[in-house]
Amino acid sequence: MRFVLDNSVAMCWLLKDGSADHVTYATEVLEALTHGEAVVPSLWALEAANVIAKAEARGLLTEARAQAFVNLLGRLNIVTDTSTAAHALHDTLHLARRHELSAYDAAYLELALRLGASLATLDADLARAAQGAGLPAFTPQQGRP
Repeated sequence: MRFVLDNSVAMCWLLKDGSADHVTYATEVLEALTHGEAVVPSLWALEAANVIAKAEARGLLTEARAQAFVNLLGRLNIVTDTSTAAHALHDTLHLARRHELSAYDAAYLELALRLGASLATLDADLARAAQGAGLPAFTPQQGRP
């Protein structure tokens, strides 16, 4: 199973923040990656680096723990889309306007629509926009054989 992975889910793996339901969902998405492939827009790594740097600065995690997490990400079946920028000023901008999203969030929506893939996200606004666009939410059961 191939799905689009929003940064909100991956950062929940690291920080374990949010509701118990969010942590459970994120953990199940991580487990689903053992049988599937996640695709992310090219801005994903920058978003992850930003969250990690800010969490370190706030004392929420050590550099060693952050590096262990980065190593984990490198071992996962996460593929970076190389066409994100080519769609940014057209399809992504249109989706950002239409669904009142940041361009960053709209990039995940654009990618999922372009690939015809479900979207794994913990972001309520992005989930609403995906639903409004007729995009299925990723359920961890989809990632199981």
